Amino acid sequence: MAKSDVTLRRVDVYDEVKPPLCTSCGKPINPMERAVSFYCPNCGVMLIWRCSKCRVQMIPYKCPNCGFEGP
Repeated sequence: MAKSDVTLRRVDVYDEVKPPLCTSCGKPINPMERAVSFYCPNCGVMLIWRCSKCRVQMIPYKCPNCGFEGP
């Protein structure tokens, strides 16, 4: 196979990345923020995200799946 027979093609892949949203306040969570994620302690199905501000201020969260409310 000669060098001229090889064709190179550039592939650009762009995926839209959406940051997770805080379950309590609904704001996007910055990747460098000290946030936490965990599964609902009641149903274990939904992944709950909490931003650092809501964690410190103990703002309650509510699971969208089962309605469990936590501090």
